[in-house]
Amino acid sequence: MSRRDGTRADVIPISDAPSAHPPAPRTPPSPTSFPRPTPARPATHGRVGIVLVSHSQELATAVRSLALALTGSDSPAPVAATGGDPSDGPGISAVLVAAATRRVDQGHGVVVLADLGGAVTTVRTLLSDADEHGLPFPVRFANAPFVEGAVAATATATAGGDLAAVLDAAEEAYRQHKG
Repeated sequence: MSRRDGTRADVIPISDAPSAHPPAPRTPPSPTSFPRPTPARPATHGRVGIVLVSHSQELATAVRSLALALTGSDSPAPVAATGGDPSDGPGISAVLVAAATRRVDQGHGVVVLADLGGAVTTVRTLLSDADEHGLPFPVRFANAPFVEGAVAATATATAGGDLAAVLDAAEEAYRQHKG
């Protein structure tokens, strides 16, 4: 088979093509076990980072711990928790949020989730002047519930999802009804 430029294309006999062999039968997981995500790409290639922004450092850290624990992975996506202000009180520090965003950046984008209105305003203000604040590119804000969105985003990023998939997973959690 020749290409227009005169070079020969790689030819694979149809019997050797991956689609020529049926997949091995799978055994369904037991009802009490959850499948562990496996990264779609090796961790050395980087993943989407996640930043959890709360008015409370303790809350952000607890949600981070929960999200990482629920992924069940020995090699989870990078997740940073930031909250409070530099004087150790409740609040939001744009400086801490920007630093957390840079910390989790592995070159595939960063998704930021926030807990309450003040945190949302701070994150949106940072993102509107991302270059001025030295944020990595691209950084996206997830309009998602804090806990459920963090879990969904972390699981998707750990599994190797791209920025759009991680953002969509977090925001899909907003549309899930509990009743």
